[in-house]
Amino acid sequence: MPHATELIAIVALGLVLAFIGGMVAQRLRLPPLVGYLLAGVLVGPYTPGFVGNSELAGQLAEIGVILLMFGVGLHFSIKDLMAVRTIALPGAVVQIAVATAMGGGLALLWGWGIGAGLVFGLALSVASTVVLLRALEERNLLDSDRGRIAVGWLIVEDLAMVLALVLLPALAPSLGGQPGQGAAQAAGGGSIWLTLGLTLAKVGVFTFVMLVGGRRVVPWILDQAARTGSRELFTLAVLALALGIAFGSAELFGVSFALGAFFAGMVLAESDLSHQAAADSLPLQDAFAVLFFVSVGMLFDPGILIREPLAVLAVLGVILIGKSLAAIAIVLVFKHPLGTALTIAASLAQIGEFSFILVGLGLSLKLLPEEGRDLILGGALLSITLNPLIFALAARLERAVADNPRLAARFERSGAEALSVTEGVHDRRGHAVLIGHGRVGSSIGEALATWNLPTVVIDRDRRRIVDLRKQGRDAIFGDAAAPGILEAADIANAGLLVIATPDSHNTGRIIEKAREANPGIDTLVRTHSEAERLRLEEQGVGLVLMGERELALGMTFYALRSLGLKEGEARLFVDSSRQASQRTPPAEMEPDKGAPELRHHHDEEPAA
Repeated sequence: MPHATELIAIVALGLVLAFIGGMVAQRLRLPPLVGYLLAGVLVGPYTPGFVGNSELAGQLAEIGVILLMFGVGLHFSIKDLMAVRTIALPGAVVQIAVATAMGGGLALLWGWGIGAGLVFGLALSVASTVVLLRALEERNLLDSDRGRIAVGWLIVEDLAMVLALVLLPALAPSLGGQPGQGAAQAAGGGSIWLTLGLTLAKVGVFTFVMLVGGRRVVPWILDQAARTGSRELFTLAVLALALGIAFGSAELFGVSFALGAFFAGMVLAESDLSHQAAADSLPLQDAFAVLFFVSVGMLFDPGILIREPLAVLAVLGVILIGKSLAAIAIVLVFKHPLGTALTIAASLAQIGEFSFILVGLGLSLKLLPEEGRDLILGGALLSITLNPLIFALAARLERAVADNPRLAARFERSGAEALSVTEGVHDRRGHAVLIGHGRVGSSIGEALATWNLPTVVIDRDRRRIVDLRKQGRDAIFGDAAAPGILEAADIANAGLLVIATPDSHNTGRIIEKAREANPGIDTLVRTHSEAERLRLEEQGVGLVLMGERELALGMTFYALRSLGLKEGEARLFVDSSRQASQRTPPAEMEPDKGAPELRHHHDEEPAA
């Protein structure tokens, strides 16, 4: 095949086969990424037929990582990063040490040597950026405390791998390998400490440049593009900033493409244009992320599963079990809830792009045998394929613990800060219990506070709870579905339950628990699914609001008013449309005699 068409061939065939594989996997109720990985195996050198250019595929995949990390940076502020440093920094360092020790132990058991064990262990210790972020996004966890900790943890892992990539060429001769090109010169005659110092200095300078200069320059450039009114120029500015900063940071400061792109997005997040920037880069993120999985599949030799099945299982055990147990233990030691520990453990139970970079470096330095490459790639493919199952098992385990009061109390209240359920007002009656104080919940909470209506807020974000208590608000930290949390909010005496979180998984359980304690309580629930809305209305929930439907009704009201209808007529039409969309219109429902008077407060005039 002519060299000029190799790029077109790998993009075209990679996307076509990935689409077919993804559809088949979806029909078999498997994650689509399994189909993407198998598509890569089909165009790889170890299967008959067309063989794609793996080097080109890897570079295309790197673009996907850059765009993905840029998008994460747009939603991850500097304050968020600093807020999780106390758990992400020590947690990542300890987990890397534990996984490296386990991987190195396997290498020594197989007679590879210390150098091979170090590279092998490091490759097993670092998780895939693409897989982790995809998993968090699919479960709406990216903006949660769990998601912030996991992303912060991964950033620390990336920084550690950057140091490893710089130090390994200098350490190679003493580990039984060959020195990397220019390693001795860069290290000043082989001084490891000088190499480490130079690396840290470069990372420090890069961080300073981005946080000080970048916070001014990057938003300004995007603002100038937006002022032109050209959508093409704005999109081009977004891509130029993401890719340009990633490339420049790697060339000038020696940091990874992904880390450079992350900082670019993070400094841009302070601009009011960040949401549009994220929307414009999303389609390319998805396309190139698919090519990442295809490139991983191209490197995999399926024959290793037959030649060394026990070795593959041992590697998979380190990735899925060893790393997960280490992460759970670390998070629990820092007195975070069990649910957070399980989510982070599932997030890290896979390996990816940095592992492949380490493998390539280890082979070039003659530290790692080719068998090590095949085992790492096999572990990567299998762990990525099994990662959704690990998340499902983590969720099931979390539910099982939550349903066992003794176990739940032991895990959730293991530390003094884990659940502060005793603070606040205790003599409550006829109050509202507001679950979730994010963008939606905070608006509801402010409205209730304006009318001086008694409210207890429940949220899993400790910072929000601290801020609310400083304001003199009654707030409880914890998961409303966990035993003891609703009881701490005096749900038995409450008049209204408001669930303002997008977590539809726990909504039904929360309502059941609330009604067990208070059968007459009124309920107001937020949902994003029409099927979920109908199911909740069948359960007799007072009002279920779906964002898209309310947006449509609000726009309908304005359109009718704009075209000449009287406000009362437009309002009547919208209200009748809302009632018609419900299974049981509110007008036909009998009043709930057991509910307190809180639900009628909206009919009263505000106090003077």
